[in-house]
Amino acid sequence: MTAPFRSGHVAIVGRPSVGKSTLLNLLVGHKLSITSKKPQTTRHRIIGILSDPGVQFVFVDTPGFQTRHRSRLNDRMNRAVRESLEGVDVVVLVVDAARLTPADREVVALIPPATPVVVAVNKVDALHAKAALMPRLAELAQWRDFAAIVPVSAEKGTQVAALKAEIAKSLPEAPALYDDDTLTDRDERFLAAEFVREKIFRLLGDEVPYSTTVGIERFEQEGALRRIAAVVYVEKTGQRAMLLGAGGATIKSVATQARRDMETLFGGKVFLEVWVRVKRGWADTDASLTRMGY
Repeated sequence: MTAPFRSGHVAIVGRPSVGKSTLLNLLVGHKLSITSKKPQTTRHRIIGILSDPGVQFVFVDTPGFQTRHRSRLNDRMNRAVRESLEGVDVVVLVVDAARLTPADREVVALIPPATPVVVAVNKVDALHAKAALMPRLAELAQWRDFAAIVPVSAEKGTQVAALKAEIAKSLPEAPALYDDDTLTDRDERFLAAEFVREKIFRLLGDEVPYSTTVGIERFEQEGALRRIAAVVYVEKTGQRAMLLGAGGATIKSVATQARRDMETLFGGKVFLEVWVRVKRGWADTDASLTRMGY
């Protein structure tokens, strides 16, 4: 007999810096969600769709749930996490194999009691003593009746097939929600802005990335060619100077690296211009955050 087709929404949640976005990109096989070594790189909810024989996963990547620093922007990101947990079929809780923290338990407390939860214990490749993993797995098992606990490495691809198999077991029997060739619910304008923002997180120090946001002023497509004009908004004049760099070298590096990612995902040539403007207080009010797409 043919096995029933399964499909559903799978929220990927966890505290900041546990590798949620890296895991999403690995699962779907494409770079959709931006990553960096800095916490709170992800600010938006984004869907990544994987269609395998007999099953379709609709993964929902979320910002890291912030429990330490309060701001209007962080409050909005935390709200995105809560909303993503409403009505999903499965939750993937991502934790760091190196340590479990009270913040991890706070994320667990957000998950509805009836929702199946698969734990991805990430970064096992970074453990120096593999024996240290066993006590953490035992501790996790006390937190909740999880559907499965799977040690993985999103960086190396370790145990990802096993993780997908465990998620699939908890998905409902249902037809596919999207066409097989659909990768995400986000359009190319959004992805272009995110790629620019990612490079800022990767190339700049600790202050500037958290004070920036990116808007797309122009997005024109001529066949396989895309002409894109992006604006990076900062809060202070000094931040603009740091982002530009000497002779504009830093912003040129941001644009060059972002353009390469766009060309890989979009499958065509990209002409990208990136400008930097000061917009004081862009993250201070709900009205401004809404205009910025948060």
